This record gives sequence, C-alpha cells and structure tokens, in this order.
Amino acid sequence: MAGLKLSVSEAVYKTFLKTASLLEIREVEDRLVCEIGCGSVYGKTTLEQRYWGQVAEELGRVTGKKCEPVFKIKQQSNKVTEKQSDMGPLFEEVKQDPERGRAAGLRDGYTFANYAVGGSNQMAFAAAQAVARKPGESYNPLFIYGGVGVGKTHLMQAIGRDVLEKGGGKVLCCTSEQFTNDLVEGIKNRTTEKVRSKYRQAKVLLVDDVQFIAGKATAQEEFFHTFNAVQGVGGQVVMTSDRPPAEIAKLEARLRSRFGAGLIVDIGQPDFELRTAILLIKARQRNIDLPMEAAQMVAEQVEGVRELEGALVRLQTKNTEINAALVRETLKLGGGNGSRRTLTAAEVMSVVGNYFGVGVQQLKGERRTKSIVWPRQILMFLLRKDLKLPQEEVGRLIGGRDHSTVIHATEKVEAAMKLDRQTEVVIHNLRQKMLIAG
Repeated sequence: MAGLKLSVSEAVYKTFLKTASLLEIREVEDRLVCEIGCGSVYGKTTLEQRYWGQVAEELGRVTGKKCEPVFKIKQQSNKVTEKQSDMGPLFEEVKQDPERGRAAGLRDGYTFANYAVGGSNQMAFAAAQAVARKPGESYNPLFIYGGVGVGKTHLMQAIGRDVLEKGGGKVLCCTSEQFTNDLVEGIKNRTTEKVRSKYRQAKVLLVDDVQFIAGKATAQEEFFHTFNAVQGVGGQVVMTSDRPPAEIAKLEARLRSRFGAGLIVDIGQPDFELRTAILLIKARQRNIDLPMEAAQMVAEQVEGVRELEGALVRLQTKNTEINAALVRETLKLGGGNGSRRTLTAAEVMSVVGNYFGVGVQQLKGERRTKSIVWPRQILMFLLRKDLKLPQEEVGRLIGGRDHSTVIHATEKVEAAMKLDRQTEVVIHNLRQKMLIAG
C-alpha cells in the first residue's frame, strides 16, 4: 500500500491504508483476487466505498495484472484496534438533518462518506475535503468542472453538508438558474435587497451549473457583486460547470478572472474500477445485494454514472436474485446503442452551437474569429468521426466548404486532443450531450 501514500492525505493513509495488509492473492480467470485485511469494520467499509478504485489501480501497477481487491476483517489484538479507533476517520458520516438540508438547498445522501474516489476525481475530492475543513481559507473559490453525471454536484453538496452539520455557518446551494430567477422575481416585486441578503449572507455559497449565467448581463452583474460580498467577509464560494471558465462563451472577463483566482479542478469520466465501486455504493444505499461479478459486468458495459444508476434500477425491478445471467438479460433488454435513434447532422450542429454559445448560422458562415472558427472545426470533426459523413457532405453542410477544409479541421482537432487535455474534455462533453440529444 506504500504507493498510495502520495495520492491520499496523510490522515487517510495512517488511519486506513498503513494498517491494512495483503492476506492472499489468487488467480481467477484473467485477474488476480487480492484479499486485504482491515483492522475494523469501519476501515473495511471506508476502503470499499471510497478507495476501492485506487487500491485496485495500485495493485495492478505492482503486479502488472488486472486486480480485484476484496476487503476482510483481520484478527488483531485489542490494543491495536483501540489505537486505530482513537485515531478516528478523517471524515465521519455526519448525521443529516433533512429539514436544515432542504432549507440550504442540499439533497439527502450527498456526503463525503458515500462518494467513490478514483484516479479521475481524486484531486477534486482532496480539494473538496480541504474546503470543508476550512471554508474561506483553502481554495477560494473552488471551481469544479466535468461532463454530465461525473459527480460534480455530489462533491459540491458534500462540502455544504459537512459544513452545515458541523455548525460552520450558513450554507446556501442553488443552481445558476435559481439565482437568476430569484433576481428576476426581486426586480419584478421590488424585493431586490431581500434577494441580495439571501445570497450575500451565506458563509458557504454553492452554485451549480454556473455556466448558464453567461450572456445574461443583469445576472452576471449581480453575481459579480454577490461573489465579492461573500468572499469579502471570509465566506467560501464553490461552483460547478461543464467546462472551465476560459471556455464559457459570453462570460464577462471580470467573472472569468474571479473564477480563476482560486483552484480550478476537473473530474474525468470514471474508469472501470471506479464505476464498479460506484455501483457497489449505490447498491448498498438501495439495499440491493449486488455481487462483485455482476457489478463488474455492468461496469464493463455502461460508462456514464447516471446510466449506471439506471442499470441498477432496472436490475432491482426484476425482483429476483441478481446474477450474471440477469445482468446479461437486463442490459440486452435495456436497448443498448443498437436501439438508439441515429443522430442527425442538424442535431449535432445544435449541440455544438449551444455548447459554445454560437448560432448555427454563424457556424455555417464566413466569419473567421477564433470564437467561431474553433467550434466550427470541432463540428466538422464530429460530423466526420461520429456521424461518419463523407468529407464532401460535411463541407456542403458547413456553408459549402471544400473537402480540404474539412480534412484540415479534422486533423487539427485530432492533434489538439493528443496534446491538450482540455480539448479532450470538450469533445467528451459534446459527445455526452449528443447521446442525450439522440
């Protein structure tokens, strides 16, 4: 476990990983099943729920094979067990007050304790922990971005829940749409000062999908002053978005500057191990007996977190024991990609235009400003690679352009994806939105 020391906090390492030991390794088909002894029930649960993916990754790195960690309670002397108990966990499962949570805009169950951690979200999780421990001091603001269903909202709300239940001050969680609607109602009813007071008195202000205030002049003006007011008295601001501030079209420069003044961290799509861990956590929350083999089968076939939950719900509705055969049957009945309607070129244009805040006619037009040329090139790339349209057809759709222009655009996007992580994230986000549109 020593290799994990660099990727988790010191407290987590000392409390859970340093005291764990490898009990047995056995080969099962194409993988190694690694039994790991834990000193307590709490330690076993914590490693299963929050660090399964990281442990599997480290074991795979060491052995060079695909590994499946299995955590068990190992027999130890009372003295050792008591010592571990005295150390205590870094984050205990907080007792949730539903009424207080709802008043703050928080959802039940969105806590650190049931958030699965892997390589794709490890940095974001560590930053969120730091913010929850010392709101207003560590990473202020904290800006978390990523594709659909990767856990941005869960992580943001976990910060609010932890601060709220530990008496750290007023917490307020909202979407940018709620913020805008409150502002509009305030102007309409002449209660603007009441709206301002609601948001500016928050010790921790959590704003989901902040990208939607872009292009709304009044909302951006008010959010700018709210942001400054909360920070000015030592409050914490946490925001989520589907893209980094630099890529939010029509966002005022002063807001882009404020958003970038703290920590900007992304959450990628979960890998196989993390998807498996997420499934096991969701199953436990729903009191579903989900065997490891079944969880892995689902994780191999389904990538999106929300799709994972959907698969789990379908399995639960069968009202029978979940096994490999049931998973195969259910995934097949679920439809898969084969039953999806084919996406049209017009729908792809609409997705790209909405994502970048550019009109479809502008994408087809002759303007060559950077804010239009790059989305246009990405559109050509998606039409070629995802819809498999011929170069000539893509050129015709995008304003009658020559096929050489399409080739250049496609190659440029492909090169950018290899060199720049941000471009890869943009393409992934667009593909997720295309799946929803289809």
